[in-house]
Amino acid sequence: MQKFVYSFIFLFLVTSLSAQNYSATLSNYEAYKAFRGKPLSDKFSNIESVKIVYDLKSKKMYYFNSTLISHHYDFVTNYLSYDQEVDVFNKENYSDTEKDRTYLLGNLNHIKGTEKWIFELAASDRMPIPLIEIFYNLILKSSFIGPDLKFYLNNLEKMEWFQQNKFKIPCVKSDYIFNDITYQEVVSGSTVGVLKQYKIKDLEKVQPNRDEIIILDGTPDILPDVRGIIVNELQTPLSHLVLLGKNRKIPIMAYTTVLKDNNIQKIISKKVELKIEIDTFYIKETTKKIVQKSISKKKLLVVDNSVTDLVDLNSIPKKGVNFIGSKAQNMAYLIAIAKEISFKTPEDAHAIPFYFYTQHIQKKSISSLINELLTNQHKDSTVWINHQLKKIRDAIKKEPIDPNLIEKLNETFKNAAFKNFRFRSSTNAEDLDDFNGAGLYDSKTGILGDSIKTFEKAIKQVWTSVWNEGSYTERELFGIDQQSIAMGVLVHRSFPDEIANGVIITQNIFRKNFPGITVNIQKGENSVVKPEKGEICEQFTAYYLPTQTKDEEFNVDYTSNSNLNNNEPLLSRKEMIRLNLVSQKIETQMNRYWKKNRLNPVDIEFKIVGENRDLYIKQVRPFNE
Repeated sequence: MQKFVYSFIFLFLVTSLSAQNYSATLSNYEAYKAFRGKPLSDKFSNIESVKIVYDLKSKKMYYFNSTLISHHYDFVTNYLSYDQEVDVFNKENYSDTEKDRTYLLGNLNHIKGTEKWIFELAASDRMPIPLIEIFYNLILKSSFIGPDLKFYLNNLEKMEWFQQNKFKIPCVKSDYIFNDITYQEVVSGSTVGVLKQYKIKDLEKVQPNRDEIIILDGTPDILPDVRGIIVNELQTPLSHLVLLGKNRKIPIMAYTTVLKDNNIQKIISKKVELKIEIDTFYIKETTKKIVQKSISKKKLLVVDNSVTDLVDLNSIPKKGVNFIGSKAQNMAYLIAIAKEISFKTPEDAHAIPFYFYTQHIQKKSISSLINELLTNQHKDSTVWINHQLKKIRDAIKKEPIDPNLIEKLNETFKNAAFKNFRFRSSTNAEDLDDFNGAGLYDSKTGILGDSIKTFEKAIKQVWTSVWNEGSYTERELFGIDQQSIAMGVLVHRSFPDEIANGVIITQNIFRKNFPGITVNIQKGENSVVKPEKGEICEQFTAYYLPTQTKDEEFNVDYTSNSNLNNNEPLLSRKEMIRLNLVSQKIETQMNRYWKKNRLNPVDIEFKIVGENRDLYIKQVRPFNE
């Protein structure tokens, strides 16, 4: 009887909380669950959130239903009789003083499956420390959480205050959250397939079936042609796996404990349905039909071999994409844009046109191997294909390069201020609207006059990457005619002294219809798009709200800090403001050059170089969502 009474009281409490839209207290986790929703930003997976308002005038606390009521402004206007416009609301209630404020606004976040509770303000909130500490203590008094509650330092200003020991409340950075995240949506979506498990090393010899959803013990260099992918490593949002997965439009997720999850292990080799969402996933046996992918027609690429000389990218070549490739053509656009706004591009930028690659592979020792690959009946054998691709690469390296090309390069760069040059792929099958080709081709360094790192060796290594397993496979999946692939080479000085490198997407990829750029950056030469195991890069969104224009109103919202830089910011506030300005200008100008009828986001690669921390933009391409 007593158990029945307790159950009835518990049920009544949950029903009452669910029936109402707000409460002055949270007495237990069930009360929290009644109001929880997903955060407005998708910067973290596996997070649930309840929004909080404290009315400074009435001195009342409100935890409200964050699923039914999405924004703080909606709550105060509908429930607290606030009657000002949203611009006034934002200006007053995110200010750096208590004077004009009516409310304190925050979020109470919880990492699912843990005892980690995080009090967070909007990154644009300039709330002074005394008010932050008052707000924190009000949450302690009105909720069940107790000492597990921590304050999250999500912007540069709060991190600086923390470094200066100004806080009297427990504070945490992104590593506190990252260390307990086990699930991450990489590419959302749903699919049906046969669930199979492979080791990364198995993929060198085994080709998964097209009707499979595969589990891997790491991050693959090459994405197999499958229905979906589950990896056991968390990904950076702009990694090659993410970009290729989005381009491929297949569901991908990271789940760090997938190999130990008994429920998943029980359904290996069964037909399952997988649904991947930002904050959770669902996988279960199913009888649903596996829908076969339609095979697209072969896409013939344009190759113009009429240009037989090096192309100086200080002038924009007309229709250069047809004879030097998209990457080199885009570099010419960047150089032109850099004359209008202050940023640097790699010095001595030139392009080797398709002509020299085409001339090289037409040699019988190479062309016969390519023809054999493209016409042979063994095309379904991964082992045979990989062996044939290696034979093609070896043949490209073995045949001597046109000596005229090397003479042209030596003559062009003989008086250059630099001796080390980077040779980068610029094919007609990358950096396109419908095929980004992220990470498929190689870049190599050649040193002027060096007997080991020769220009010839670097060029050949770039050319051979046309026939890497990953690049060949990806083109096959997208129906690209392999006979029409051509490799130009973008050449410019190399960067041995980079302080940091990164990628910008000119869009807030974590919050739809909200301003901002998304930045991933890492210390030194360490890769952002293909990090070593255990490396975490710095990641943030940066923005001005629509009514903001002053630099002091610039907002930076951190998702993570670099663990190679002691979790301290890699960029100053001034550098972030400049990065935002430059990237927005590049986005506008590139869309004009590409003759787009609307403003599409772009993917920008940049470096911070030398003692003066110069900003170099080294690449731009369309961002394929």
